[in-house]
Parts: sequence; C-alpha cells; structure tokens
Amino acid sequence: MQQDSEKTTCDCEPMQNGEAMSPDVQDSKGSPGDEESQRAIPSAPPLPQETSPCPRPKLVFHTQLAHGSPTGRIHGFTNVRELYTKIAEVFNISASEILFCTLNSHKVDMQKLLGGQIGLEDFIFAHVRGETKEVEVIKTEDALGLTITDNGAGYAFIKRIKEGSTIDRIKTVCIGDHIEAINDQSIVGCRHYEVAKMLKEQTRGTPFTLRLVEPKKAFDMIGQRTRAPKSGEGKMVSGKETLRLRSKGSATVEEIPSEFEDKAIRKVDDLLESYMGIRDLELATTIVEAGKNKQNPDDFAEALDSVLGDFGFPDVFLFDVWGALGDVKNGRI
Repeated sequence: MQQDSEKTTCDCEPMQNGEAMSPDVQDSKGSPGDEESQRAIPSAPPLPQETSPCPRPKLVFHTQLAHGSPTGRIHGFTNVRELYTKIAEVFNISASEILFCTLNSHKVDMQKLLGGQIGLEDFIFAHVRGETKEVEVIKTEDALGLTITDNGAGYAFIKRIKEGSTIDRIKTVCIGDHIEAINDQSIVGCRHYEVAKMLKEQTRGTPFTLRLVEPKKAFDMIGQRTRAPKSGEGKMVSGKETLRLRSKGSATVEEIPSEFEDKAIRKVDDLLESYMGIRDLELATTIVEAGKNKQNPDDFAEALDSVLGDFGFPDVFLFDVWGALGDVKNGRI
C-alpha cells in the first residue's frame, strides 16, 4: 500500500518594497530653468524579496486494526505514544487498548514489529487488547526461555519463546502476549528490561503467576501459536527513506541504515537478548550510533552512559558490543 504525501503549496508573496523617494522630488519637473530641481535624486536599491520557505510535504500513513477494520489515515505524530493516540482517534478507541503495531502484516509477526523506524510506504496494523488469561509457572531452570520487548508506551510483551524451555511447555503462552502482572503486581508502565529482571529474579522451584493479555486476532489467526523466525529477524525497513521515531525530540525522515549499521544493529540486538533477555531494535540502533565513531571502548562507554545510563549495562556487555562493532567494521561478521 502506497503512503500518501499530501502536496502542500506555498503562497509565497514577495514583500512590497516601495522605492524610497525624497519628498523634494515628488514632482521632478521643478521650476522652469531650475536644472538642479529637475534632476531626480536616486532611489535606494530595492530590498531583496523575502519568501516563506515551503514546508515539507505532510507524511500520511494508512492504518488498520489487525483483527479487521476499515482503513484509516494518520499523520502528525513524532513518537510511538503520539502514533497510538492518532490511531486511537481514527478508530474511536482508547490508546491504552493498543498493545503493539506491525508493519505490512496483520499477523503477530515479530519480524514485522514496528520499532523506531517506519518506511514511508509502510502500512501500519495496530494489535489491540483481546482475552486476558492467567498461567502458573514453576521455574525449573535459571532461564524461563522468554525474550521480552515493549511497545514504547508502557506495555511489555513476549517477543520470543525458546524451544524446549519452561515457557514453551505452557502452550497457552504465546508470542505477542502482553505481560500485565506478575503475582498480581501490575507491571504496566515498566520497561522491558525491568520486566526481564523481575522474571529472572523469580525463585527457582517456587510457583508464580503471570497475567497475560493476548492481542485480538482475525479469524485466520485463531488457534495459531506464532513463533518468531529463527533467522532474518530484525531486518530494517525496505523503503528508501524511513520516519525515525524518537523517545525524545521530533521524528525525522532519514535514509535507511547502511549495510554496516544494519549488521551492527542486528548483532547488538542479539547481545541484548543474551545478556538482558530483551530484544529492541530502537535500543540497538541507539547503541550503534553511540559507538560507531568512537576510537576506544572507554569513549564508547562514556557516550553510552550519557544517553542510556538508566540501563546500567554491565561492563562485559559493553566490551562484547565494542568487539562486535569492530568485527562488523572489519568485515568479520
């Protein structure tokens, strides 16, 4: 589906710059024989015409609710929260109903998950709250086999389930389920790394309860337990330009990431999963941007701390990321 770009025009009217004339020469004829009075005093040079800059065309995106709806059109958002608000306005629902969005697919496909970048021709599908369910989990090993991400607006959800893991054996738990509470403690508003830490801290051998909210599904998706693909995950957008959404500041239209950036982002995303149990392409992109022009790991760590200090990344993670960036830059990955 093509993204519309509504044309805008500039009615750029030049400033009216009258020529400055001396009142003494309003009538250049003067008195007969008065040669001096007949000589016109030169006027001041005209000021340059000022024109108003033409604004960039307004970016308009098509959107639908993933379980089925008419097509809506949205524009004017600069971050994920504003995007959800715009979608909610179109379909007359609450923004808090939206769990996450996928691009160009109505299915719960984590390869199509909307992160911080939207291709200018991408079609946005919003997945909204469906059934609520509770499951009891007994941690039989240190890792549950869950990879967590969040929607950028306070909802953490399951992005990957490791085959053969504790969670994989609970067949009612699915990829795309929003984790609403752990042992009746609401985690709405928590970031994905906070939720992953809470799950990691659950006592081994002691049962605990997860309250999950599954996304509402279209008829052709009912009964499916969607799995994330084993390869190719995290491929960036396919358009020539993307709308980059930022948690702070305005959205910007940028070129798609270079081959180096694309490989580095996916490698860092893999390291986030290994060390923290989360996947987050926007977070990985920010980490790569902080490190790509740095000369040594100390400068990289300082730059990363200035933008992502809240995460408290362990030193071993930072060194592995620095090594991965070097491997990608030197063609070893």
